[in-house]
Amino acid sequence: MKKYLFSSYHKVIYSYLLLFLLAFSFGFTDRYFEIAKNLDTFASIYRQLNSHYVDEVSPADLVREGIDAMLGSLDPYTEYIPESDIEDFKMNYVSKQYAGIGISVFTRKDKIIVSEPYEGFSAQRADIRAGDEILSVNGISVKGRGSSSVSEMLKGQKDAPVKLAIKRYGEKQPLEKTVLREVITFNNVSYTGLLQDSIGYIKLDKFLENSAQEVKQSLLNLKRQHRINALVLDLRGNGGGIVQESVDIVNLFVEKGNKIVTQKAKIKDKDMVYKATLAPVDPLIPLVVLVDRGSASASEIVAGAIQDLDRGTIIGNRTFGKGLVQQTINLPYNSLLKVTVAKYYTPSGRCIQALDYAHRNPDGSVRRVSDSLMAEYKTTNGRSVYDGNGIYPDLVTKEKSYHNIAYSIISKSLHFDFATRYRMTHASIPSARSFNLSDTDFQEFTKYLSDKDYNYTTKSEKNLEELKSIAEKEKYFEDIKLEYNALKNKLVQNKKDDLSRCQDEIKEILESEIVSRYYFQKGRLETSFKTDVDVKEAIKVLTDKNKYVAILKGQGPYKVIGKPKMEALVNAGKSSLNSN
Repeated sequence: MKKYLFSSYHKVIYSYLLLFLLAFSFGFTDRYFEIAKNLDTFASIYRQLNSHYVDEVSPADLVREGIDAMLGSLDPYTEYIPESDIEDFKMNYVSKQYAGIGISVFTRKDKIIVSEPYEGFSAQRADIRAGDEILSVNGISVKGRGSSSVSEMLKGQKDAPVKLAIKRYGEKQPLEKTVLREVITFNNVSYTGLLQDSIGYIKLDKFLENSAQEVKQSLLNLKRQHRINALVLDLRGNGGGIVQESVDIVNLFVEKGNKIVTQKAKIKDKDMVYKATLAPVDPLIPLVVLVDRGSASASEIVAGAIQDLDRGTIIGNRTFGKGLVQQTINLPYNSLLKVTVAKYYTPSGRCIQALDYAHRNPDGSVRRVSDSLMAEYKTTNGRSVYDGNGIYPDLVTKEKSYHNIAYSIISKSLHFDFATRYRMTHASIPSARSFNLSDTDFQEFTKYLSDKDYNYTTKSEKNLEELKSIAEKEKYFEDIKLEYNALKNKLVQNKKDDLSRCQDEIKEILESEIVSRYYFQKGRLETSFKTDVDVKEAIKVLTDKNKYVAILKGQGPYKVIGKPKMEALVNAGKSSLNSN
């Protein structure tokens, strides 16, 4: 009896305790109940579809579609990486390394064409050239295959031979090449050199493993070998990478103890403050950082810190505006989840995230952070900078743009094919920096185009046709028909002169492609220095000490950087009211 009472007593106690715990935890478990409920619903739908859907469905594909749709509703950086994609993920986000022969290819009219060999690797050493058509790999025809499929065929075991049959312009018979696979590793720093006597230049393509060490070594080499007294760090087109690498790069130029970036997360354990922890390599060297719309994430950490600490001048165009931090989480079956866990903030406290994924438009599209919501922050020297819109440069340059005829020539690869022919008829050319396409060579190019299709529509033609359509709807066209035809004929005549009118920019495109056939990727970069407006502006600033200092001290027009348009309009309205 006592045993029974004791047991009953404990049952009552346990019941009350359980009820208490359940009641206490309801506030905390509602969300988890919702998760469990929806997982159960999803699993039920999955089972029923698999059992009853009229056609066969792939369980793996069905779930993958669901996962991708779920993550796609968040932001483009949160993604699921299955085991089959792990190696590609590592290539993009950790270390760009694989076993291959060192070429890139593209597809054109069902043909696989070598777009460029990478300097120093086995394909280049075997004299495989840009413009070569690949016919077969290890005896297997590539006809009908896509470029990604052929790229996979070229990769494989290190030191294994790859037999290629290629067709080359100017050669009657196919060429046979046997190339050994080797480990292809791409440096984060793709170029180190001089812009002029005392100005160093470092081109950083990505922030993967060892990028900070590569920048450091490049800087030290420039200082030792060339005694530079100024530096340009080019981050254009650099989409980012590892946060710590960007912090370590800033640390090369700023004193120990400076705050470089702050990471704020929903889970407070993931909040972090990154500071310079080492003595800098050179805290005084005049510095310019080049950025553009392709500069994102880690690039913006560097540019934002350099700007906020007034350590250097930012030149170019407004950056992408990615202020989100991702972390990879291990999942079952050797898969990964790359998930956005935090936002990062520059030393002044601004978040440079430009797109508001949390508050989408009714149609699901993503909106930019409104000008009216952009807050003002101060740099070390008191300059005004703003959040929510990427990193706005201290000096904004004109973005590169080409005429329609140039875009047409590029889109149809006519410049590429002409460079292929040029390489076969010219054994060598001057250095990349000094090469200029002669007028005779340009005339050869115009002759080459004479039987090629590079038709294009100008904006003037589009607008004229739009005017015609509107006039016809409004019953005015018959009254303006003569003027319309006269204007159309005039545009046709002007269009015939586009080739000569746009000679300079077409020459620039041709020179870049031709130089790459002799001096590869580095040559393409060096020849661009002649016309690169950002590089020219950087040289101008670094050779004008007064202007450089004025920018960093916020004197005159450099006091306010990237003021939002909305605020400017509001202030203009206030001024108008005050004047009345």
